Amino acid sequence: MHSYAKKSFGQHFLTNEPLAGRIADALNSFGEIKNVLEVGPGRGMLSKYLIRKYPNLTMVDADKDMIELLRQDELYSSAQILFSDFLKLDLRNLFAGEPLYIIGNFPYNISSQIVIKMIENRDIVPGLVGMFQKEMAERIAHEPGSKEYGAISVLTQAYYQVEYLFTVKEGNFNPPPKVKSAVLRCVRRPDPHLDCDEHLFRTIVKACFNFKRKMIRNALKPWLSPEILKDPYYEQRPEQLSVSEFVKITQSVQSNAPLKIDPR
Repeated sequence: MHSYAKKSFGQHFLTNEPLAGRIADALNSFGEIKNVLEVGPGRGMLSKYLIRKYPNLTMVDADKDMIELLRQDELYSSAQILFSDFLKLDLRNLFAGEPLYIIGNFPYNISSQIVIKMIENRDIVPGLVGMFQKEMAERIAHEPGSKEYGAISVLTQAYYQVEYLFTVKEGNFNPPPKVKSAVLRCVRRPDPHLDCDEHLFRTIVKACFNFKRKMIRNALKPWLSPEILKDPYYEQRPEQLSVSEFVKITQSVQSNAPLKIDPR
């Protein structure tokens, strides 16, 4: 059994104890929590702070060596420890369909996919606290108008309020990553549904950001007539548009009618 970090799993183990406690405490703002799922516990640096508050903690890791290490530790006797790929887990089966909160020092190579899985399961995931590569954290959290703002920003912010909590320097890990990290908290919005066809919304957002440096009319040609696309509104670039504007564009596509733009 080996407990060293493996490149194939994108592992960088947190070594700073107070920082681990601070990340665990970021769940406190959600109030009383019953079910917590830790993704990528590794050697258990964050887990030992979580197990004190959440004795029915569930941990999932795709690295068998780390799972064996945790299973041998008496501290986690009350926890459920799963040897599995988080991205393949059916979250609805974990706690009999009850709400669950996701936390972790996420493997950086799958962190954006973890966020997408949260969005897909938003009806049972009221919140998430996670360590990301700083660049990815900024992309998820940034507001319209910045170069970091992208499809992942829009898709996440459509359903969750994103809070950038703090930056973490490279020296807090073993092995140290080549980049800084950051911790985010995602809080599900009161109504995690959009006033449009949500599948179409996601398709349009992704299409527009595939043409990131071009005006959105280029991306919308498959859906809207040339006449509608003549409107100066469609000369904007995708990073200028808020979630609500993407919703309006989706509504316009659904009805194949010109956008009703509220005066700014």
